[in-house]
Formats: sequence, C-alpha cells, structure tokens
Amino acid sequence: MSKKIFDKKKREDTKPEFMKVDKRKKVSHANIETIKGILSKHKKGFGFVTPEVNEEENPVDEKERQDIFIAGKNLNGAMNGDYVLVALLPKDRDSKSREGIIDKIITHGVKEIVGTFEKNKRFGFVVPDDKHFYNEDVFVKKSDWKNAETGDKVVVQIIKYPEEGNSAEGKITEVISRFGEAGGDIKALIRQYNLFQTFPSRVNAEAKAVSKVKEQKDAEFEPITDEERKGRVDLRNKTIITIDGADAKDLDDAISIEKLENGNYLLGVHIADVSHYVTEDGAMDKEALKRGTSVYLVDQVIPMLPKALSNGICSLNPDVDRLTLSVSMEIDSTGEVVSHDIFKSIIHSAHRMVYDDVSDMLEKNAVDLISKYDDIYKDILTMKSLADILHKKRDLRGSLDFDFDEAYITLDDAGIPVTVETAERRIANRIIEEFMLIANETVAEHFFWMEAPFVYRVHEKPATDRIDEFKSFVRGFGIVMKGNTENIHPRVLSDLLKEVKGQSYENVVNTVMLRSMKKAFYDVSCDGHFGLGVKYYCHFTSPIRRYPDLIIHRIIKEIIDGGISDKRNKQLRKKTETASELSSKAERHAQELEREVEKLKKTEYMSYHIGECFEGVISGITNYGFYVELPNTIEGLVRVESLNDDYYDFEQTKYRFIGQRTNKIYTLGDKVRIRVSRANVDDREIDFVIEEE
Repeated sequence: MSKKIFDKKKREDTKPEFMKVDKRKKVSHANIETIKGILSKHKKGFGFVTPEVNEEENPVDEKERQDIFIAGKNLNGAMNGDYVLVALLPKDRDSKSREGIIDKIITHGVKEIVGTFEKNKRFGFVVPDDKHFYNEDVFVKKSDWKNAETGDKVVVQIIKYPEEGNSAEGKITEVISRFGEAGGDIKALIRQYNLFQTFPSRVNAEAKAVSKVKEQKDAEFEPITDEERKGRVDLRNKTIITIDGADAKDLDDAISIEKLENGNYLLGVHIADVSHYVTEDGAMDKEALKRGTSVYLVDQVIPMLPKALSNGICSLNPDVDRLTLSVSMEIDSTGEVVSHDIFKSIIHSAHRMVYDDVSDMLEKNAVDLISKYDDIYKDILTMKSLADILHKKRDLRGSLDFDFDEAYITLDDAGIPVTVETAERRIANRIIEEFMLIANETVAEHFFWMEAPFVYRVHEKPATDRIDEFKSFVRGFGIVMKGNTENIHPRVLSDLLKEVKGQSYENVVNTVMLRSMKKAFYDVSCDGHFGLGVKYYCHFTSPIRRYPDLIIHRIIKEIIDGGISDKRNKQLRKKTETASELSSKAERHAQELEREVEKLKKTEYMSYHIGECFEGVISGITNYGFYVELPNTIEGLVRVESLNDDYYDFEQTKYRFIGQRTNKIYTLGDKVRIRVSRANVDDREIDFVIEEE
C-alpha cells in the first residue's frame, strides 16, 4: 500500500486520493547564507526556525537570534522539531524579519506522535493531537493497527519520514484510551508531553521495599525503628499539625508554634524526610531526577515519587510517627528571625487540618469547629498573629504579591467539566504560605554562608526594555510609575499593585506586570529572588513533589551528620548543577501541560454554553481583536470583524480599538457583556461576540 499524502476531504473506504507535490528543489549554496536550527510549525501551515546559537564559540547579536520564517511551500517535508539547514531568502530593505527555505533535514526531532486513529478497510491514519504537526497525518498499514479503533487515542511510532511527497508512515505502539473513555483526553495530553503516571517496575520494587507496608490492602506500615530514631530530636510530644487542601494526600509539611516568655514566637516547620527513603542514585532517585516535579492536572496527579512514598510512609499523616527535617525559628515582633536551628527530627502529627476549616475558625468564628479543635485553637490564633507579622515585613521590603484568581474546575464521572469557578485563597492558605517562605529563606541563607553545594531558587531583575514597555502601558490608565527602570526596585512594582487593587483593570495590570518579569529557575548560585525581594531563597519545603528540595535535604543531612569531604564536595557540586538544569526544564514542561489541560477543560466547558451571555473585562488587545476574561477566569476572543456596528481602528500604543464613525472605544479593563459564539475544543479556542444592550 502506498502512503503518499492524501486529501483529508476524501477519506473513504478506498485508496486515498494523493496530493500532487513537486519534488523538492535543492537550493544552490553559492552566495546564499545558511543557518542551522530547530523548526517549530504553526497550525496554519507555516513555521519558524530558531537559529542554533553557541555564544561561547561565536557571540551573536540580537538580530542573529531572530527566528526565521518558513512559508508552508518552503517547508520541504520537514516536521515539527526537526533540526534543519535553512537557506535565507533575499531580504526586503524595509523588512525586519528573516525568511528562508528548508534545504536539508539534518536530524528528525520526533520519533513518535500522539493522536486520534481513523481507519478504513485497508489502511488507517493517525491525526496528530499536537497542532504543530499541521497536515501531517501518519499513514498506518492494517498490520500495524494494534487493535486500535476509530476515535481511539494512540501512540504511533514513525518508521518512515515524509519525503518526495510521501506522508510519514508509522505503526501504533500503544492505545492510550478508547473512544469516549472518561479522562481519555487528559491521558492523551499527558502522553503527548512524554509523561507517565505509572513507574518502571524497578522503581515500584524499590518503593515497596522501603515503604514498610505490612499489608498492601490495609496500607498498614511498620513503625519507625529505634535505629531510625538515632540522631534525631524527638518532637512527638510537641503539638504539631498539618494544614492542606481537602483532597491532598501527599502531606509533606507540618507546623508548630509557641509564644515565648520574651514575647517572641517559636515557629517550627517540619518537612518529610524523603531522602531517608530515596537512596542517592537508586532507581527512585534517578526517576525523581528525570521527572523533576509532580504535575497537578485538574482531577489527577503525575507524581514525582511512587504513591507508597508520596501518599504513604513520607506523608505526614496524623497519629503516626514520621521522620522529618525541621527548621526551628525564633521570630520577633518585626518578623526578624533572631535565631534558628536546622535538625533531623521525628514527629507525631496531632491533626490533619484543611484550609477551609482553619479559615472558617479565623474568619467566621465557627463555633462547632473551634469546639472540635479546642486543643489547638489557641495555636491557630498564634499562627495567624505571626503570619500577619511576616506578611507585613514582606510588604515593607516590596515583595510582589500577585493576587490572581485561579480556576477550580470540577469534572463529573465522565470527565466532563460541570463547573469552572475561582479557587479561594483564604487566610489559612496565606498562613502556610508565609511559614514556608520564611523557612525557605532561612535555610537558603544558612547554607549560603556555609558555602555548601546547594540548589537555590533564583528570580532575576526584569529586563529594562520590558519594564519600559510596562511603564508605558500603565500610563494609559493614568498611573505614573516611579523609579529608574534600569535598576527597578520590587517595592515600586509592589506599590503599583496596591494602587490598582479593586480597579476593573487590576487583573490586567497584574497580568502584564507578571509577563514583564523573567521566569524563576533553579541554580547553584545564590543570585537572589527579585519577586520576593530577598537575597537568599531556596525550595526546601516540598521534597515529595520537587527534586531540588529532595537533593538539598540530602546535603543538609550530610552536613548535620559530620560534614562533607573535598571529594564529596566536588561530586555534590556536579550533582546540584545537573539537578538545577533538569528541574528548571521539568518545571517549565509541567507548567505548559497544566496550562494546556486547563485550556482544554475550559474550552470544553464553554462548548456547553454556546449562545449564553456573560459579563467580563477586556484583558488583552491585538490587531485582530480583543480578549475578554470572565469572572471564573475563562478567556475568549472578540474578533474585530464581529464588531459590525462600525469600522474599528486598532491603536496599538493606546491598547484599544476605536470606531471611525461612532468613536466608540474598546480598551483594556473595560467591562463588556458578551455572548459565547464558538468553542473549538481541538484548537482550545473560544470566541465571543459583543452583546449589544
């Protein structure tokens, strides 16, 4: 069976209709500049090549970094992710962009594709879910179907790449989910991002061996042994609690509080000692390094560690002994940590508290809950008092507190979104946030001065040009931003956030400011955290779900137990460099998937509300229309061509559209009433139209 590219409009139970494609033309390299890079295709058929840059060998200017535009007719069979050689086309004098033709595919960037299977009697094909693989259906012989049926989500391995007008050919290696299966869409996205909810057998075997499970069905655990207690401070008689979300199962942080006779507070932050069970360079450790982080996707989790650890022996469940690494901090009335201690410990959590219950006690004076937890109610009041002090201190130094609404999506048993609401960020959430922040800061500073190998959390100052753009942007709202943009202080931005609080454009300004920031990352150098306004910062409090926390726990314990030799120091510096790089990449990858799943379910939700009207706020302006965000965080596009009451001009510098005849204006922060006109789940696109009053 031939596998040439076929007409999608004529998919029948016959041989496919082939498209006529000219044989690719080689480009003469005489006097033509060529550049190597990675191709990224767009769903509309064109692509961009990101040039390969090696500044150590050959420093390049900003112009040479610019992506090269590749028209669809000039792709010459290259697929998304391919490493290619591009021949640059002659540049127009007034053009700021570069354009080229793909002359050669050096190496293919993809070996397998996730998509939807469609079959006929004698052949089948997989339509990629990733829209970067535009018009690149993969031809599959009947012998390579692997029992897949039409509509199933599958993985297809590429066995022949497209060339000379032929489409790619592959064989199905995995059926991810059957057509109509609940949660199948999310499973397919997880697989598309090359992530896995299950673990290799050797990892599961190691997890089972160290998790001390006596009876799997009852999840009973062997008690902590006398040997494991050695060298640890026994805190089991201390009142220690956890506060988490109601659905959380991986409880990795617990807290304790005391009011001292001198008026200071003694805050204890006790973190699960995951490194006790995850042996360095063991199967679990290597898998955790590879994963880098746990990923949270609406109704499911892709854990960094097997559940036997994350939900079992490492989870700080109530009424059981658990091994921990503790930070004890004496904090004065100004929020200053006047002394601290970091040590190995063993705890026995008194209560597994949830955010809503603690918040109800503090915000609503819920008598039934106060009575139920009368043994810890005084501690909870003390925690609030200290959290307020810590928050005030952060506020004074200019720590940025972006108060974004986050979506809380509820799915039914079939995986269909039934509600999209804003998640509440209540007082209990803020208490835990403040306590974890101060613990992370204290640990980072302690080990910075010890000059130990470490992994820090770094957030660099924003680039001057981005701050200049933001300054110009807020001027449109009548806001004058103070300070030198070349050396902006976070307090300037913090004050601006307070200025817009409560305004209709608050969320817009918050969003644009956040986009002006650089992304935080992990590094072995302690270069400060701009957003928090601190010099020393790390991630210490979540070793169950973040690898940087896990590796620094291992280092901290080695130092506590007697120090690190020169040889070990060199070894750990190499390991921390690797962990920093891989964890930063894994975090970005996880965030992309989390956003994609959220967009998928939001679009699906709106597909059940076509024709309905909602109030929203204009959250973004482009030359082709403006975006409107609803109170539940769902965002849709009002296309300029749908504004049929006038012809509207786009004024980019003023972030608005203005009618030529009516002078009617649509600008950022405006409240508008819209009607849902379209929701394309495959493309994650939602269209609104203005509902005239």
